[in-house]
Formats: sequence, C-alpha cells, structure tokens
Amino acid sequence: MKRDITFLSRGVRCAAWHLPATNDALAGPDGRPCVVMTHGFGGTRDSGLLNYAEGFAEAGLDTLVFDYRGFGDSGGTARQDVSVRRQRQDYHAALAAARRLPGVDPALIALWGVSYAGGHALVVAAQDARVAAVVSLTPVTDGLASLAHLVRRGGAGRLLRLAGHGLRDAARAATARPPHLVPVIAEPDAPAMMGVPGARGICASFAGPGFRNEVRARAALKVGLNRPHAFAGRLPCPILLQIGTEDRIAPPHAARRTARRAGPRAELLEYPVDHLDVYAGPAQRHVLTDQIDFLTRALAHQDSPTQGTE
Repeated sequence: MKRDITFLSRGVRCAAWHLPATNDALAGPDGRPCVVMTHGFGGTRDSGLLNYAEGFAEAGLDTLVFDYRGFGDSGGTARQDVSVRRQRQDYHAALAAARRLPGVDPALIALWGVSYAGGHALVVAAQDARVAAVVSLTPVTDGLASLAHLVRRGGAGRLLRLAGHGLRDAARAATARPPHLVPVIAEPDAPAMMGVPGARGICASFAGPGFRNEVRARAALKVGLNRPHAFAGRLPCPILLQIGTEDRIAPPHAARRTARRAGPRAELLEYPVDHLDVYAGPAQRHVLTDQIDFLTRALAHQDSPTQGTE
C-alpha cells in the first residue's frame, strides 16, 4: 500500500509515494532495494507509474514515485515549467530521500525514468556513482535527434510553429506577463509538444487527476539542448534501455546509439510500440516483466556496504 511522503528539493516540497515491497524476496542484511521513479516531460506520478510501482513491490522492491517541482502535488511557483536543470535536481533530491526510507538498503537504489526522465536517469546516475542500476524506458536521449525526428514525421512547418509558440512564451516571461501554455499531447495538427493521433483517448487511458495537459511553451526552445547521451559512457552501473520501434516522439536510433556509448553495462530491448503505449495494457505488462528480470539480476546479489552512502 502506498503512503504519502514529502522531501525537499532546493527548499521546495516535492510530493511522493513510498510503496514498500510486499515481501523480502530481494532483501539483504542491510535492507531492501528501492527504485526511484518519475515521469517524462510534463507528466505526474498518478499517470501510469503505479502500474509499474505495484509490480515492483510484488517482486520485492520498494519504490519512491515523485512529482517534479511545479507539477502535480509538488510545490513550486513556476507551475507547468519544464526545466531540465530543475528536474535533475529533483531527481537527486529524491535519491537522497530514498536512501533514508525505513527498511531500504541505501546502497541498492535504482533509477527508473520514462521519456524525458529516461534521459535524466542516465545523467543523474553518471553524476552519482552510488546508483546501483538504471531503467530507461522509451528515453529521449538526444534532443537534436528528437527535433530531426519531428521534422521527418511532421514537416519543418510543425517545428517552426512550435518554436513560434516558444518565442511568444519567452517574450511574455521577459515582460512579467502570465505564461503562454501549449498542450503536452494533442492531435498532430494542433500546437502541442507531442502530436499523436487519438491523443484524447490515449491520455484518458492512463492520465490521473494530477496531470494537466499543458506546459509553458518556452520548453520547445530548449529541447535541442537536452542531450543525455553524452553521459552514457560515464555510467558506473548496469542500465536497461527499452525502446519502441514505432516511437514517434523519441527516435529509436538515438537510444540505440546511447546503448553503444554505454558499452557492456547496457542492455537494449526493443518492442513494436509507440511512445505512449507503455503505460497500460499488454505492452506495459511485457515491459514490466523485463524490468523486474533486469532489476532482480542487477540488485539482488550486490554487496551493499553502508559506509559512505550518506
């Protein structure tokens, strides 16, 4: 059963759930492994992540599932503002909070991220050598490749229109006016960060009440600067990269290139799915099964000295 907890990131309260493992199948002398989970881009913890967290709990893994500052139930006055820097800071703060959870071995913490967070997980793990494993699901690993992918699928006009919305929002910020917002997900002909056919039905299938389908449009101007693949060669731990071969948002070739950069520490699995197919249904269950197998192998038999973990 999940319980509400909070932690601070740069002095701002972040809301999270702690789901303790329902058994001690993976417990060692210093406690159970824990998976720190968060959503991609403008998502919230109540939008599809419990499908994974509950599966991890049944397998013997604790989970900490959190909302970024400015999203969902977390604090922060810059609401719906996608900042790569702040999101990674929140990830580090969540890691620290997970290491303090009762019954958790602080040396056996894994990171789990989807989409944008799949990229963040690579960077945070490269910056914190104590991370024991990473699961990166349909990850955005190269923002420039994602923009090129958008142009190939939707034409340059779509990218230019999105950039125009970003400039409009930036101008409003410079003059202290309310932000200009665009949807996170919408039909391909609408201004949105992700153009997906059947967007409304897809959102309804997994989005929770904390999710607001809008972000500050200035995020569109920064996508190309987000390039987590550059950190892949510095990862000190095993990593599972799971990509959708039909992904219309995160280009599969970029994730494959990231896996090659990570070298022998990386496992790469591919599925015939699109970017948003991994939150519910048969694809989600398949992906989850592979994640549990990976995490069991990566975490269950590691030595877990507690010296120097805090």
